[in-house]
Amino acid sequence: MNLNMIAFFTLVVVIPVVAGVGSDMFRRWLKHKEAMAQALNAQTAEKAAQYAAQTERLEQRVRVLERIITDRGMGLAEEIETLRDAPLN
Repeated sequence: MNLNMIAFFTLVVVIPVVAGVGSDMFRRWLKHKEAMAQALNAQTAEKAAQYAAQTERLEQRVRVLERIITDRGMGLAEEIETLRDAPLN
């Protein structure tokens, strides 16, 4: 009879409590993982925007250099001096 009481207590009390606690822990862990993924996505998007802006600036500078090299009507030294004085965007 004592073994039957322990088995009954285990089935009725212990297993549901352990399952409930485990379920709550899993939900909290899942929320944490989702929050971490969102933070990582935001950080990645910000870095991508920074790289895009930097790439755009470099492309503008290359276009200016290409124009200087291919434009034979303008003095190269004069154009370089003009660019040195111009503010960078």
